[in-house]
Amino acid sequence: MKELFLQAAIAEARAGLAEGGIPIGSVIVHRDRVIGRGHNRRVQQESTILHGEMDAFEKAGRLPAAVYRECELYTTLSPCPMCSGAILLYGIPRVVIGENQTFMGEEKLLRSRGVKIEVVGNEECLQMMKDFIRAKPELWNEDIGV
Repeated sequence: MKELFLQAAIAEARAGLAEGGIPIGSVIVHRDRVIGRGHNRRVQQESTILHGEMDAFEKAGRLPAAVYRECELYTTLSPCPMCSGAILLYGIPRVVIGENQTFMGEEKLLRSRGVKIEVVGNEECLQMMKDFIRAKPELWNEDIGV
């Protein structure tokens, strides 16, 4: 199942890239069912906050915290401070990360707060980000606050 959900996050990342955005995707899974999926839409929506994880939360919608505490979040890239804050706020207990070589997010913080982190080291996630960073370094730096 894990590979299926990571592939769903990768499909979201590809969709974002095809729209002219940043190729980062995420899905939120509750009891083996995707309840929210999203991709980085900062460029497309002129947004400051629509990272892939935030878009997935937005699309999952208003749910009781008890539901989120039973979820897993799959993301193609290590979560930034903003997305990690949302993970902590809603009590997501497990995060599966496609890759963390191009960007190391707040994994240490998440672990320190009891979140189980699994970094898959997916080659497609890594190559997609390397290609994007090489092609659009200014946009990448804007996305990560540099």
